[in-house]
Amino acid sequence: MNIALIGYGKMGKTIERIANERGHEISSIFDSKNPYLHDSQTNADVAIEFTRPDLVVGHIETSMLQHLPIVVGTTAWNSHLPEITQRIIATNSCLVHASNFSIGVNIFQQLCENLAHMMTLYPQYTLSIEEIHHLQKLDSPSGTAISLATGIIENHSTYKSWSLNTVNNKSDLLIEAKRLPDVPGTHEIRATSTIDTISLKHEAHNRDGFALGAILAAEFAVGKHGVFTMKDVLQIT
Repeated sequence: MNIALIGYGKMGKTIERIANERGHEISSIFDSKNPYLHDSQTNADVAIEFTRPDLVVGHIETSMLQHLPIVVGTTAWNSHLPEITQRIIATNSCLVHASNFSIGVNIFQQLCENLAHMMTLYPQYTLSIEEIHHLQKLDSPSGTAISLATGIIENHSTYKSWSLNTVNNKSDLLIEAKRLPDVPGTHEIRATSTIDTISLKHEAHNRDGFALGAILAAEFAVGKHGVFTMKDVLQIT
């Protein structure tokens, strides 16, 4: 499989290494010096995109014009997703998007949704999310934390919205976002009562899990039409 990398920072280089280990070839690399534009040339079977939120829509539009399936790992652009979804369907294109491509994180998210569903029956427990990332991470809360919060809200009758670092009422789900030097990405869900605390935690040791998941998504995307997430890739129901 030939892969076009859109974005060649630390994540792009990790994807390149793991793709090569799985027998794939990086046939094109696009970055700030060689941007991915409508007239860009590539013989790739699929594109993997990790750049900036302000660039994502343009990259997806270009992939649609080139009939190139695209896997998008950039976060904080989901306000455009309804419009993009309509255009992907209308042009018979393919988009796989996720706030986090890690296999472990996606299993963790399903466990958190199951926990939220169970805890609806036990109102004495208050749910909350803590996420910790390195100082260079631009978005706060993380896209993964927002996805986790969305899953909890959809599965728990008390919570209607999430709130960053403070809550104003009982229907707010607290997300505590911390930025510290030299730390792995960590997400923890807590269900706390006056008697005890139940917690689920995912801690990333390196970028390899995210890169592997993105490559699995790229393998899935080839030949597909429509908009998909990692639940489709990993067959999580």
